[in-house]
Amino acid sequence: MRRALVTAVAAGLIAGLAACAPSTPGSSGSSGSSGGNPNAGAPANADRITIGTTADVVNLNPLNGNSRTDSWVTNLMYPHLTQMDNTGKRIPYVATEWGYSEDGKTATVKLRDDMKWSDGTPLTADDVVYTIMAVKKEPFGVVGGLVEPLEKAEAVSPTEVKFHLNRTEGAFLSDIGFWMPIVPKHVFSKAPNIQKFANDKDWVSAGPYKLTKVERGQRYVMEAVENFPLAPGGKPSVKEVVFRVFPDVNTEVLALRNGEIDLIGNVIPPSTAVTLKNESSIKLLEVPSLGWAHMQYNTKRKPMDDVRVRKALAHAVDYEAIRKIALQGFAKSSNSSVLTPAQPDYFDPTTKEYAFDPAKSKQLLAEAGITNLSLSMMYDQADPNIAKWAPMVRDSAKQAGIEIKLQGLERNTYVEKGHKRDFDIYAGSWAIMDNPASNLALAFKTGGFINYAQVSDPKLDALIDKGSKALTVEEGKGPIQEAAKIIHEQVYDNVMYVETFNIAHSAKWGNFLPMPSELLSIVNPLSLAQVKPVS
Repeated sequence: MRRALVTAVAAGLIAGLAACAPSTPGSSGSSGSSGGNPNAGAPANADRITIGTTADVVNLNPLNGNSRTDSWVTNLMYPHLTQMDNTGKRIPYVATEWGYSEDGKTATVKLRDDMKWSDGTPLTADDVVYTIMAVKKEPFGVVGGLVEPLEKAEAVSPTEVKFHLNRTEGAFLSDIGFWMPIVPKHVFSKAPNIQKFANDKDWVSAGPYKLTKVERGQRYVMEAVENFPLAPGGKPSVKEVVFRVFPDVNTEVLALRNGEIDLIGNVIPPSTAVTLKNESSIKLLEVPSLGWAHMQYNTKRKPMDDVRVRKALAHAVDYEAIRKIALQGFAKSSNSSVLTPAQPDYFDPTTKEYAFDPAKSKQLLAEAGITNLSLSMMYDQADPNIAKWAPMVRDSAKQAGIEIKLQGLERNTYVEKGHKRDFDIYAGSWAIMDNPASNLALAFKTGGFINYAQVSDPKLDALIDKGSKALTVEEGKGPIQEAAKIIHEQVYDNVMYVETFNIAHSAKWGNFLPMPSELLSIVNPLSLAQVKPVS
């Protein structure tokens, strides 16, 4: 076996979190004051941590979940084979080691032997096999997009799983390990249809917490389990985690200032981060994004099927001004590459960012025989960052003689038009692009699920396939970097920046375990299994 041997990870010391009685979001108080809330000045204790979110839970079935809060709640109950360190590298969780056979068609994972579901049933290889084969039978959710290479999974022993693949697929273990939540076979197998299983009562958990109370649109209460081996002493010392739902970031910030919550789970906008920077009662913790903000040009619509037009559009954007003004400096350049600095194993420093050069844009359009270019650009109007930089793109394009008409859309309409490829310019962001080989296949290979630009390039397809078959970074780095160069040269994607996320929490708490991305940040199971009050 060619193996990536990794050691088990022990969670740090857990201490308690603040007890805060629920109250109406933002009902009292002002910047920097207690607002009359008796908890605002109280010391932290081990009873409860209250986390604010602006997204309600949509689905409590972890295989179906599709909101940010869905993942936060279910990740505390349904563990994954692997987690991620602060550089984006996979680390053990339920899995202790993993690797491939020499031909890459058999993947083996060894599991911890000390994890149990909260009802006392051991978590074993049977749960892993049940989970992946249930999704393989009728693919759905995020995992459904990752099981295509799988022929079958088998439990070799209670602590070993073999995945038999129909081809060499070096990204399989990395993708399945990180993205697939493990569900209890003895619970989920009783449902007539796992895809339609609501999982809305009688919850069991193999994570540090289990769900005990649901108040839709209000709060979700989770209690510490009796057995979680990654916690010191085998049990989380924080007794309760509460997620409270707020209508927007502003009311979350008021609640944090007033002591009603201890942590804002979602990323706060750069403009808000600047206002909180010097408040002694609040700490800002920066985590890197694993995704990027970008603009994609619909290559199936004229005149954007001409690379000269796409290059003209790329040179009509003032990237540094966007990072400085719209992002308040909380962003870095990716050199206009889909291999960003967040992936140091693949990042290629030889790629250079498209220069803001309106004169060059005009020259390229003239060479393409294009005059009076007018295009529309759609974006999610609820995205605070893009709402700030979209007008900047419009205004800088005017200097190149290009008219861009902005279309700020309601979220569902925006998503639907993206899936239908119904746009001229798509402005948006990918939240997590954590595995270059599989990410490029999804976003740029012919027919890829999120290939919004409708790229169809045989040479690019071949390089992505070669990178996907590689079983090590060393083998895959070359073809993946070549693929990224083609994407850059052909302007199949215009990557504008990689954001630095700001997470705000009460200064009463420390020892969080940050992980990259908004999805993980400090609201991940290992982090909430080691956070402690600041003495």
